[in-house]
Amino acid sequence: MLKWISDIFSPKQKEDNTDCMNKFLIVGLGNIGAEYVNTRHNIGFKILDHFAKKEQLSFQTVKLGALTEYKFKGRTFFLLKPNTYMNLSGKAVQYWMDKENIPLENLFVITDDLNLSFGTIRIKPKGSDGGHNGLKNINFILNTNQYTRFRFGISDEFKKGKQIDYVLGDWDDAEKTALPERLELASEIIRSFGTAGLENTMTTFNGK
Repeated sequence: MLKWISDIFSPKQKEDNTDCMNKFLIVGLGNIGAEYVNTRHNIGFKILDHFAKKEQLSFQTVKLGALTEYKFKGRTFFLLKPNTYMNLSGKAVQYWMDKENIPLENLFVITDDLNLSFGTIRIKPKGSDGGHNGLKNINFILNTNQYTRFRFGISDEFKKGKQIDYVLGDWDDAEKTALPERLELASEIIRSFGTAGLENTMTTFNGK
């Protein structure tokens, strides 16, 4: 007689599998260095910094980045800010997924998006890199684009030939005023991804 799938695995294996599914890697993309701290391109870092400050978490310098751990409703969230610079983000993502045995479906990458108006939220389960070098490198290193990404709109209000200056520039006064509310919403999105799941998170937050 064939055994049920649940009987095939030992209790330890079942426990390990369950533990993996309750661990999430939340990656905020950005560049290290004081000159990049308040730039549009660093919104991934900014969101994680806001989350950590709100929850009284401290980032520790670790291999390939800065990391902190957040526990909530039986889930463990590893918040990672790669220190590899944007164009080599995939190396840090791969390392920490392997080290903490985090499944691909529990990876959540936060990045800026020129194609969305300022503050617009777009959460997708997969997709192209959209010309973003951080996503491009993650896709290359992981050899897949089948992971969740949270795109934060920074708009494209720049003159021809000024894209790099705009992306690596500081927020304007209106954006600075609106950012706190957007950062708070982003924190809710991170928690929702780990507790309510991707589909519910997209339904609740996309377009807000």
